[in-house]
Amino acid sequence: MDVEGDTPMDSNEVEMAGDEEEEDENVQEEEVPAAKRKVYLPGQPMQSDEELECDETAYVFLHQAKTGSPCLSFDIVSDSLGADRPFPLTSYLVAGTQGERKNANHLISIKMSNLRKTLKEEKKEKSDDDDEDSDSDSEAEADELPRLDCTMMPHKGCINRVRSAWLGDKVVAATWSELGQVHVWDMTGSLRKLEALGPQDPVLTERIGLKDQPKPIYTFSGHQTEGFAMDWCQTTKGMLATGDCAKNIHIWTPKENATGWIVDQRPLTGHEKSVEDVQWSPSERNVLASCSVDCSIKIWDTRAAPSKACKLTVTKAHDGDVNVINWNRNEAMIVSGGDDGKVKVWDLRQLKEAVATFKHHSAPVTTVEWHPSEGSVFASGGADDQIAIWDLAVERDGPEEETAHLPPQLLFIHQGQKDIKELHWHPQVSGMIISTALSGFNIFKTISV
Repeated sequence: MDVEGDTPMDSNEVEMAGDEEEEDENVQEEEVPAAKRKVYLPGQPMQSDEELECDETAYVFLHQAKTGSPCLSFDIVSDSLGADRPFPLTSYLVAGTQGERKNANHLISIKMSNLRKTLKEEKKEKSDDDDEDSDSDSEAEADELPRLDCTMMPHKGCINRVRSAWLGDKVVAATWSELGQVHVWDMTGSLRKLEALGPQDPVLTERIGLKDQPKPIYTFSGHQTEGFAMDWCQTTKGMLATGDCAKNIHIWTPKENATGWIVDQRPLTGHEKSVEDVQWSPSERNVLASCSVDCSIKIWDTRAAPSKACKLTVTKAHDGDVNVINWNRNEAMIVSGGDDGKVKVWDLRQLKEAVATFKHHSAPVTTVEWHPSEGSVFASGGADDQIAIWDLAVERDGPEEETAHLPPQLLFIHQGQKDIKELHWHPQVSGMIISTALSGFNIFKTISV
């Protein structure tokens, strides 16, 4: 996979690249004897004359994008384009930067558009059109480049995590600041500005100044320190949970007149160390899951008094920090990832032991997420620069020497990013994954899912 280098960029610069290749490179690739080409598995030694190349035939599409400072947290904004949208694709995001200078961070609204299939995929579909004029082909290729438009709003402190939600006709984004505050922002205006852009309009890279910066619609300063855990409730619009490094979880309840939130000053207590992630149940109102540096996973019922809200605990969920959890939208299961490099699947009907444990990652797992509609499929990513796609329903058909040591449930390994921080499946584009890392964003769909 051809990943862009680490050349420093100004904080107001953005860049997006497709997977196009020069014709002579394609010819050279085709001339390489099949016997000399082999599948590379992470951890295998490489000879000095060997190079890794992305197999584009394994992807329906694959694109990369960069912002100036790394965006180590982002969220996909659901839109009105529907689930069966045709190519080229469009997607909207909100993202938060973690720049080296505290006063140089931004909350960014992003529109990624003109996302097309890989050239090899398109060439297969256009194989019957060989008689077209070559000049018109060149002009068409110039119009087929992916596009990134964005608006950048100043944010005090690095953004540890950002999560978006629709509240009525507004899109809001909650941000966890390294300064220990949680802000809620109205993103509707900036997203509508991006939505109004047409393919012939100049690319928008708008940087809002401090004088014009809108204020957050709500700020909570009751956490004792910074944190990372944050999730909007799916069953009660506007309800939010935030957890901090001081082991406390606060529950936000929206006011009836939609003018703000009531945040319970009495935190949910029970974890012994930093709360790393929280997840609301997608089906049960008032039910919440959390994970912690204390190696545990807890299930809470927020209707009870905060000191008695913890209903279930897995004390030794991982052999180290439990960094992330994600709640299956279709089955009574949770997936977790930890510093031990393990990914575990938990059945909430029998939470004593994991129903599946996978030790594939060679470094801490930093992100996990279930497929939005396929109940047996999830993805994981980590500090080992890998994204793995899993399917619990798969069983091994027969022995294959090359992959015999891998779990049969491991469908796909995606590489090319440095220190992966977060991934999300697009809720409206089946099989589409967006991931962020120190090296930027990847947007892709594999032929496996």
